[in-house]
Parts: sequence; C-alpha cells; structure tokens
Amino acid sequence: MPAMAKAKKKARTGNARSAARLAAVQALYQREMVGGTVPGVLHEFHRHRLGAVIEDAEYRPADAGFFDDLVAGVAARGGEIDALIAANLAEGWAIDRLDRPLKGLLRAGVYELIARPDVPTVTVIDEYLDVAHAFYDARETGFVNGLLDAVARTARGEVAAA
Repeated sequence: MPAMAKAKKKARTGNARSAARLAAVQALYQREMVGGTVPGVLHEFHRHRLGAVIEDAEYRPADAGFFDDLVAGVAARGGEIDALIAANLAEGWAIDRLDRPLKGLLRAGVYELIARPDVPTVTVIDEYLDVAHAFYDARETGFVNGLLDAVARTARGEVAAA
C-alpha cells in the first residue's frame, strides 16, 4: 500500500477510544494527586497530552469526546462508582487501601459499565485489562478483571465472556 494511502487511512475508533481510556486513567490519577477542577484537567490534557509528544514518547490521538465523558462522568458519579467498587472488595478491604492509579482505572471502568451501555461489557473489561497490564502484574490485573466482572453482573446483569 502506498505511503500516501496509509496516511489518509482513518484511524480505527477502537484505537482512539483505547487512547482515551488510558488518558482518562492518567487524568483521574492526576486529579486525585493534585486536585483541580474537571474543566482544568480536561483543558490541560487537550492542550498538552492527547496526541502529543512528551519526552520523545508519542501519545496516540484519542477520542477527545469519549475522554471528556469518562473524566467528567467519573467526577459527576463518584459516590455511586466508589460504592460499587467498595461493595465488590473482599471483606476487610476499603477503597482507600487501593493505590491511586488502580482507583482511577477501576473508577473509569465502572463508569463505563454503568453509563455507557453502547460499549459492550467484554470490550470495557478487555480495554481496562490492557491498561492494567501496562502498570501492574498478573495479580492486580486479575483483581481488575474480577471486580469489573462483578460490577457488570450487578449493573448490567451480564457475565463477561471469558
């Protein structure tokens, strides 16, 4: 295929949404670490992170609308999301015991499960497992899988295909 044809080929939506999910997890982590308003974090990511080159690392173009929905949705429904996470933790565990990146990842995944019925359950779980694999070992990714699957059963009445 000629180089020009490749350049004009439209990026797959899944890739842009995958990039949006990763960026949303990063934005949620940043917001938890340093605070700030949702519009401020969205503005920063739009101007400086989504599709940018930072320290020689090129970030894939992200579906900006999807990214905005994830970050703003988690902020708007935080209490409901945290309650679903807490309800699916093992006895003796509290959401405060989870590290901040993991909380951001779970919050984004849970938000998608409860607010984005247009995204299939298996897609949501697979996408956040991919994000988890970038930061965590098998134990933590198994935890993410189990928790998101449990929330899907509660919120969507579905069991994800294994």
